Amino acid sequence: MLVFVLLSVLVQTKITQEFDRTTVLYFQSIGGNHNLDLTMWLITELGDVRWLVLVSMVILIIRRTRRIGLVMLLCLVAGTIGSGYIKGYLIEQPRPELEFLGRELPYDLAQDTFVLGTNGSFPSGHATRAAVIALLGGYAFSNRFPRGRYLIWIFPILESLSRVYVLQHYPMDVIGGSVFGIVMAAIIGNKLKLNKIFEKSKT
Repeated sequence: MLVFVLLSVLVQTKITQEFDRTTVLYFQSIGGNHNLDLTMWLITELGDVRWLVLVSMVILIIRRTRRIGLVMLLCLVAGTIGSGYIKGYLIEQPRPELEFLGRELPYDLAQDTFVLGTNGSFPSGHATRAAVIALLGGYAFSNRFPRGRYLIWIFPILESLSRVYVLQHYPMDVIGGSVFGIVMAAIIGNKLKLNKIFEKSKT
């Protein structure tokens, strides 16, 4: 939590503004590779709240994974609303106003703040949700697939990278979103005794 507060202060006081601006200008300059543009668009769309909530609901329906599905669903909803509230009402960080110079995308990129009707930038909702999936998924895989708990973190890394690539967020937005997602998943998982869910699954 302290890390997220520190990141929020850095963004709010504009200390990281030059770093953010320089980075998105670089990503704007490298757009135009047909395959890379399409890949990044697909990755960024995977972080949309509708797709991830759908995944968690499928997990929720399956009896064996019902409780982890419930925890995941609650974390995704809380993370989306929480990040939307922070970016809309607490942190003054507008989205990048740069034109994407890559190929024309199949359709407009989804906004992750439609829940509250705001259009701020810090923290990224997509990065928040991706971190939630990685943390809970990694916890679920930790016993049966030890290596899976680390490999699953490729998803939030690529999701964060894609959000900057398509010029929807600054680097600090996705870093803050990832930290916020981890914090939300840890708090809710602890409150709902996530560790006991997996202890029972072993028996």
